[in-house]
Amino acid sequence: MTSSDHLLDLILTTQEIDLLLRSSFGFDIHRKHYGEDFRLASGAPLEVIAGDSAGGAYFLCAEQNGRRPVVFASSEGEGGLLADDLVKALEIIIGLEWRDCLSFSGGGDVEVMQISAHHLERYRHKHNSDIDNEAAQVAAALSLRITPVAELVIRLHAAASRTAPDYVVIDDDGQAFDPPFGEHVEPRHGGWR
Repeated sequence: MTSSDHLLDLILTTQEIDLLLRSSFGFDIHRKHYGEDFRLASGAPLEVIAGDSAGGAYFLCAEQNGRRPVVFASSEGEGGLLADDLVKALEIIIGLEWRDCLSFSGGGDVEVMQISAHHLERYRHKHNSDIDNEAAQVAAALSLRITPVAELVIRLHAAASRTAPDYVVIDDDGQAFDPPFGEHVEPRHGGWR
């Protein structure tokens, strides 16, 4: 059993962790209906392992150097590398508003991502004051590290920057997903507050 298989099995058999990942962190191992026929641009297959409530999907790639990289494909047509393995992906998922951090990245500028992450962290706590406790609970159950947001941003940026050419997601119609970095530096309506 690979470490990815072990983690997924642990999530599936630990109801409280499964529920927290689904409800607070957008990682639902019961949502595997989106992206079943997706592949990488290289032709390598992808294994759907989870989805989110917005219709996106998380995938495991084929093993490389003892690890299985994780890519994400949104229902809006953006996709790319999230992390080099499921452990690192889950640390990003529980520790960072990572999708919005990519959306508000100024085209992939790590400094813009750091600023966005700071504002998104405030938003996250405003809407769920128990989020840090929930992240700690998931981390303890799955033997993950609680990593500072600034470090998670650097890891996310490094992974997403390596999307092309090896981790470009192709849908079942042969269309390539857009790169994961959005052009915005702050929300269009009202900015960061």
